[in-house]
Amino acid sequence: MEERIISRRNPPGSDSPYSRAVVYGGLVFVSGQVSLDPDTGAFRPGAFAEEAERSLRNLRAALEDAGSSMEKVLKTTVFLADMRDFPTFNEIYRRHFPKDRPARSCIAAKELPFGAKVEIEAVAAV
Repeated sequence: MEERIISRRNPPGSDSPYSRAVVYGGLVFVSGQVSLDPDTGAFRPGAFAEEAERSLRNLRAALEDAGSSMEKVLKTTVFLADMRDFPTFNEIYRRHFPKDRPARSCIAAKELPFGAKVEIEAVAAV
């Protein structure tokens, strides 16, 4: 099986020691997505709902770049800086996964990159 690395689409290259996503064996493994601006690659802090929406849009873009889609997501892992945001996250998540929702874990994280409020990773079929 051949591995295919998916790098950022629009932002300037990053020197971070990871890939945005990796396609292998009919699956795509998407690294954690936070509230990065797709045009600049800069972190865009905001209210929890704004960061969650942007993180899910970034997840969608990474999946599409890998030849997949939100409809093919098998598993997500969600990291929340504050579990009090869990109900709000569920509302937003339902809009992005309206039916046939993937398996999911949601973990409280003491600290996320850039001080983000939410980070989302996924495994999907290609």
